[in-house]
Amino acid sequence: MATTASKKAVKKKPVKHEPEREVRKKKKVPPKATKKKAKKKGGKIVLFVVEIFVLLIMVVVLYGVLKTEKVGKVDIPEEEIVINPAVEEKIETTMKGYRNIALFGVDSTTGALTKNTRSDTIMIASVNLDSGECRLVSVYRDSYLNLSNDTYNKCNSAYAKGGPKMAMNMLNMNLDMNITDFVTVGFAGLRDTIDALGGVEIEVTEAEIQHLNNYQISMVGTTKDGEHYEANAGTDYIPVTTAGRQTLNGLQATAYCRIRYIGDDFQRTQRQRTVLLAIAEKTKKASPSALNEIANKVFNEIYTSLDLTEILELLSDVTKYEVVDQAGFPNRDMLSTGNIGTKGSCIVPTDLTENVKWLHGFLFQDYEYEPSDQVKEYSEKIKADTSQYIK
Repeated sequence: MATTASKKAVKKKPVKHEPEREVRKKKKVPPKATKKKAKKKGGKIVLFVVEIFVLLIMVVVLYGVLKTEKVGKVDIPEEEIVINPAVEEKIETTMKGYRNIALFGVDSTTGALTKNTRSDTIMIASVNLDSGECRLVSVYRDSYLNLSNDTYNKCNSAYAKGGPKMAMNMLNMNLDMNITDFVTVGFAGLRDTIDALGGVEIEVTEAEIQHLNNYQISMVGTTKDGEHYEANAGTDYIPVTTAGRQTLNGLQATAYCRIRYIGDDFQRTQRQRTVLLAIAEKTKKASPSALNEIANKVFNEIYTSLDLTEILELLSDVTKYEVVDQAGFPNRDMLSTGNIGTKGSCIVPTDLTENVKWLHGFLFQDYEYEPSDQVKEYSEKIKADTSQYIK
């Protein structure tokens, strides 16, 4: 991840591969001095998030400008964020000049963004602060990992149990990352954002049409005349009837993201990334009136640790950042699937250690990375728990 300065300092100086534990012992939490180093140039990543995460950060910014008393922001004490000790050294070597941020899409249409809802989407957005190159990694939500409290289950349950703090700690501990910031959005926020942008261009296959329409229906409310559906928020259900590249409205595109019966979770996460990147293109062409409409509609659907002042200071450089690669974790060549007892169907990293080596090569070009002792411990536990179940 990138080195970053403390938030206070940032304010002074703006800067294809398919590829909790409750707070750890204090000795495993990096000293504040290290954490401050890890925030050097921190504000620049915000620009990347503006581009690739549904324009939601810009939405918050605009809303903050208009109504500064209303911001879906949370401050998580840095001593409560767990980073494996060995990663501290990497912050000043192979991870220097990078910053990562966690992006969560939660299975909620009612504004339950803080916890008690599973994270339907888990991504890590990584940016090289010098070159502007950005990489996206989807962490498969059914991945069998340490939830950060020495219990093992599907990783998306970490958000439900402990909100973004526990989910970030889960990512840091299992993947040797140093994530300290996040953005969370619910389905309603995604839908309204896309509608305000005038829809997004998506290539829909014949096989996806039925499932896309079924998910639309599942997200709307009342039935009229047995055929016409109207969403509680006033969004009409318009079925997709033909395959091919076309403009999807907010409800349609959100339903497209949720399709899980075509292919597998790997293809599902690819669809999610496709929608985010399509939105990024529309973002660059959005008018001030469209942005204002988004701000008024969806600020309640955003939950983040990012500082608005940093974003406002850096928006002018948004075109510098470009998504150059994307992948999924675990790596397709290093995973298995199976019903893990009462945990149900899971994606299992057959060797978490090897997967973390691959991840650091993908994100930071550190192809000689040696995972931490903690990752090796978790890897052995995962093998012990799952070996009798996986294919």
